[in-house]
Amino acid sequence: MQSLSIISVNIWQILISFANLAILTWIIKKFLFKPVKKVMDARRETIDSAYARADAAEAEAEEHRKNYAAAMAAVNQTTDQMINQAARDAERRGAEIESAARDRAREIREQAEADAQLEKKKAEDEIRREIADVSTQLTEKLLEREIRPEDHRGLIDSFLEEL
Repeated sequence: MQSLSIISVNIWQILISFANLAILTWIIKKFLFKPVKKVMDARRETIDSAYARADAAEAEAEEHRKNYAAAMAAVNQTTDQMINQAARDAERRGAEIESAARDRAREIREQAEADAQLEKKKAEDEIRREIADVSTQLTEKLLEREIRPEDHRGLIDSFLEEL
């Protein structure tokens, strides 16, 4: 029966162990668990605020992206309008230059025709004078008499007019 004496149960020993466990649990809870819980809660709040800031930054970035896309669309539309306006202006200016060139060419042609008519008239007058001079000289020699050149020119001019 000796073996049973080794396994004896001491109630006071169990109660003291439970009391030690309770005191140790209270000390750990008071001095270790609560401060660790405070640190963990503070860390959780820091992480949550970081996530909130990240979400806000992401939303702001998305808003900036939308504004940028809208601004780029407006810029593209404006540049398209400017290019189209420049093309229309260039066509209009080209038509004006072409019209001015045609008008100038017509004026030059008319001036050239007028100059040609004037030269033709001068040449005809010169030829008439030469014919009158030659006729006067021929008539003087043929008739061997003296006729005034002004009278003779008048006769020749009237003859040429009839021709």
